[in-house]
Amino acid sequence: MTASRFDVLGIGNAIVDVLAHADDAFLAANAITKGAMTLIDDARAEELYAAMGPAVEISGGSAANTIHGVAAFGGKGAFVGKVRNDQLGQVFAHDIRAAGVQFATPIAEAGAATARCFILVTPDAQRSMSTYLGAAGALTPDDVIEADVADAGVTYLEGYLFDPAPARAAFYKAAKIAHGAGRKVALTLSDSFCVDRYRADFLKLIESEVDILFANEAELKSLYETESFDDALQALGHHCPVAALTRSEHGSVVLWDSEVHVISASPVAKVVDTTGAGDQYAAGFLYGVATGRDAATCGHLGSLAAAEVISHFGARPEADLAALAKSAGLMA
Repeated sequence: MTASRFDVLGIGNAIVDVLAHADDAFLAANAITKGAMTLIDDARAEELYAAMGPAVEISGGSAANTIHGVAAFGGKGAFVGKVRNDQLGQVFAHDIRAAGVQFATPIAEAGAATARCFILVTPDAQRSMSTYLGAAGALTPDDVIEADVADAGVTYLEGYLFDPAPARAAFYKAAKIAHGAGRKVALTLSDSFCVDRYRADFLKLIESEVDILFANEAELKSLYETESFDDALQALGHHCPVAALTRSEHGSVVLWDSEVHVISASPVAKVVDTTGAGDQYAAGFLYGVATGRDAATCGHLGSLAAAEVISHFGARPEADLAALAKSAGLMA
């Protein structure tokens, strides 16, 4: 495989995260399911925004968070996602470009507003998300730039964006371009509710197009409709050559060409906010893959990034991940 202009190119929902602290009483009073992600419409978005306390707004979205993390390791990243030409769209574009990530998707001049995700973090560090997808769901195959995908070591697809048919077509277009250029394709299942809705479609995509799969334990068991993690892992081995499967405080399991590696969780002094843990795990792992690291090192880079992000408020790293990795002996 020839050298690439980008280590990782992500395709996903371009979302501005609106983060605030809340207690269980607020969640109950506003009919918010704790620990879950719920899709909402624009009216509900306005209602929640008015009810929330002081908040921090920062560009987010699962795949965008991951690409931001790749850049924090010193990697070269690009992101494909749709925003509207409005205030939050400008916030998103500024933040991701300021991180050194290429963002060249044409901005919509009409249609739905830029997507936003209201993330309420309770004292136990759980995050409850209410997401208005808005313009993010308007991504089409035309937004996928062939030269960029062909020039990325790994193209990373976000399961949350699988719902709209044009976005799904964009996934398949990108996968075809990537494989045609001898590159790799990765997919994150994103959430169990995504798996429940699109199980057969995800399995088809995994079997035909995916080289690297990311999932947590619940998502994997949902994919194969089993209560046993080991049974699901065995089934996955027949469908995908590489998988990174996270298990919260129990670390992760990496499936790598029939080898199974158990990766411990990196230590963290205090868990403040679990938002973005899976996204940053993927960032470390993909950075490792794109730069030729072995399976165990990729897993440990993922654990390191996840531990950093859950130690503070917000879904993106605040520390220099490259420096942390060097201190841990994972990078020269």
